[in-house]
Amino acid sequence: MSSRIITWLRAALLACVVGLAGAPAWAAGSAEAAVAATAADGGLIQPGNNAEAFRSARRGEHQSITFAAPADRMLIQSEGQTWRMWRNGPITQWGGWLLAAVFVALVLFRLIRGRIDLEGAPTGRLIERFNRVERTAHWTLAVTFVVLALSGLTLLFGKHVIIPLIGYDAFSWFARLAKNLHNLTGPLFFASTVVFVLMFARDNVWQAIDALWIRKAGGLLTGEHVPSWRFNFGEKTWFWIGVVILGLLVGATGLILDFPGNGQTRQDMQLAHLIHAGGAILFIALSLGHIYIGTVGMEGAMDGMKSGYVDETWAREHHEYWYRQAKDATPARPAAPPRAAASATR
Repeated sequence: MSSRIITWLRAALLACVVGLAGAPAWAAGSAEAAVAATAADGGLIQPGNNAEAFRSARRGEHQSITFAAPADRMLIQSEGQTWRMWRNGPITQWGGWLLAAVFVALVLFRLIRGRIDLEGAPTGRLIERFNRVERTAHWTLAVTFVVLALSGLTLLFGKHVIIPLIGYDAFSWFARLAKNLHNLTGPLFFASTVVFVLMFARDNVWQAIDALWIRKAGGLLTGEHVPSWRFNFGEKTWFWIGVVILGLLVGATGLILDFPGNGQTRQDMQLAHLIHAGGAILFIALSLGHIYIGTVGMEGAMDGMKSGYVDETWAREHHEYWYRQAKDATPARPAAPPRAAASATR
């Protein structure tokens, strides 16, 4: 009995050895057969192997779809990869470095030049610089711009800056709020930009004295008084390049993105987004200089937009030609005493 068991074991062991020796050849033959079968079935549409269907979709041909769509009826649009590369590449990276560089430049300017103070003592006599309608137009544009800038930067740089601080879950709610604010505020910004441009265009045309402002760089570094009319060349540059060109460009492309059901194709939306994001970065970069000078960078600059009036000394030192014209047209009035001014605001 034991000899019979030993014989069976020897036969089984020999079969295993022979099988293992032939396994590589069998496996190779099976793999070749599988590859051949896959190649043969590559053009067939079947579960798990729709290669030809995807190749057809990626060729950019119009497909038969079951929902209403504009002229763009491609199931897979390869240009979307190009849009994503530009959005996450040059616009995000170069745009971020540009904003950082402008911020650093303003800090250095403040450290080197300091605040632009008045050289003469205030006279206490005030001249109207902006009326109520002009100030309303300015603040409407300014507030909508700040809302759009902050919400837009949140959507563009959020995953790099905000997510590491608050996490994905909290950022999802934050981003949803930013998106809705951005979409709802955009049309109001565009409308206020158009009104602002129509209201201030005539005071921002080229004048001969602007050449002197350019040669002396406005006296920003030397402290020299460079005369000008209502707006100097620096303010005119901000108006035409910042508000008119970039403001209207960003506003128009924003409307294309805000209302997609007007015949825009995906290519239209992607191109509009790239122009919108790139223009917005430039717009924000230019605005940083304007905001700095108009708030903490220059003594008395904010008064004109808060109350509508500026002191005679400020008007004479920064806009001498306009000061003479305004003084002749409407004599300066004395500043209201603090108590009277406080009563008037109640």
